[in-house]
Amino acid sequence: MEQNFTYQQLADFCEAIFLKIGCSVEDAAVATKVLLSADLRGVDSHGVARLTGYVRLWEASRVNASPAMKIIHETLSTAVVDGDSGLGLVVAPYAMQVAIDKAAVAGTGWVSVQNSNHFGIAGYHAMMALPQNMIGIAMTNASALVAPTFSTEKLLGTNPIAVAIPAGKQAPFVADFATTTAANGKLEILQRKNKPTPEGWVQTKTGRSSTNAHELKEGGALLPLGGDREHGSHKGYMLGSVVDIFSAILSGANYGPWVPPFPAYVPMPENMPGKGIGHFFGAMRIDAFRPAQDFKDNMDQWIGRFKNAATVEGESSVVIPGEPEAAMEKERMLNGINLLDVVAEDLRVLGKRFAVDL
Repeated sequence: MEQNFTYQQLADFCEAIFLKIGCSVEDAAVATKVLLSADLRGVDSHGVARLTGYVRLWEASRVNASPAMKIIHETLSTAVVDGDSGLGLVVAPYAMQVAIDKAAVAGTGWVSVQNSNHFGIAGYHAMMALPQNMIGIAMTNASALVAPTFSTEKLLGTNPIAVAIPAGKQAPFVADFATTTAANGKLEILQRKNKPTPEGWVQTKTGRSSTNAHELKEGGALLPLGGDREHGSHKGYMLGSVVDIFSAILSGANYGPWVPPFPAYVPMPENMPGKGIGHFFGAMRIDAFRPAQDFKDNMDQWIGRFKNAATVEGESSVVIPGEPEAAMEKERMLNGINLLDVVAEDLRVLGKRFAVDL
C-alpha cells in the first residue's frame, strides 16, 4: 500500500529534520531540494526513503552537518574540493557550482571532490548547468557492492554517471544511469515489496546467477551493467572503474573496496587510502565550441528525429533520456508523491524522535 503526500509536505518535513541535525538554513534548503528531486523524477530509491540513512550517518559522526567546504587545489579550469565530511546533498551542488563558475571563465570546468558522502541523484547536479547554456556532467563512486566481471569480490559501487544537455524548444537531454544492471536502491524497493529481481541483477557469493533481492545480505554482489560477460558486463565494469578513478583517485577520496558504506551500521573498511566518498563534475559552455543557438537548433532536430524513429511492435516512440523523468516531475508536482507504507512509517518514526510532524 502507498500513501500520498504533496511536495510541500515532504519538503517541510525534510528541511525541518536537516535543521534539527544542525544544518544551516541554506544547507537544509539545498539538501531538501536535491533529495526530493529524486522523488519528483521517479527515482524513489534515492529520495526521502534515504532520509533516515543520512540521519544515521550523522549520528555515527560520519556526516558533518555544518561543513567548511573549500577548494584545496585549482587551476583556471580545474579544482579539487574538500567536502569536510558534509552531506553529499550539500557538497555536490557546491562543487558543481565551482565547475560552472570555472566554465564561465575558461570554457570548461572540471572538479573532483574528496571527503564527501552520498549525493542523491547524479542528474540533479548535472542539470545545474542547463540554465547557463552549458552541458553538465556528474558522477560519484559508492560503497563496494559490485563484483567486476569474473570476480566474486565486491570491489566497485553502482557508480552512476549523469550528462545533461540543453536543447531549444525540446526538453533537455538528461542521461542519468548506474553503471550496474540495477542500482542498489532498486533492490531495496523489491525487498520492501517482497519480490524477486530479474535475471542479471545479482549473483551469489560463489558467482552464480540469482534472483534473490536479499542476495547482498548473504554475501552476494550486484552485477555490472550487462549482467554477464556474454551480455557485455565487462563494459559496465569498465564504466564503473572510470567513475571510481575520476571521482576518487583524482581527488584523494577512497576508492574500490575502501569507499565508506552508506548504512551507518556497516563497519568502515580498514586501511582506507583517502578521505570519504569522491565525486566528479564537469561543465562545458556550449559557446566555447559553437554558437549556443545553433547547437540548440541541432539538438532539437536530433531529438525530433529520434522521437519519430520507426519503432518495434507495441511501442509508440523512442524514449529520449530524461523524458520519462520530466513527465513524472510534472505529474508528481500536480498530484503528489506516493510513498510505500513502510517508507512513510519510517519517516513518521524519525519525525517523532525529532518532534517534527509529517
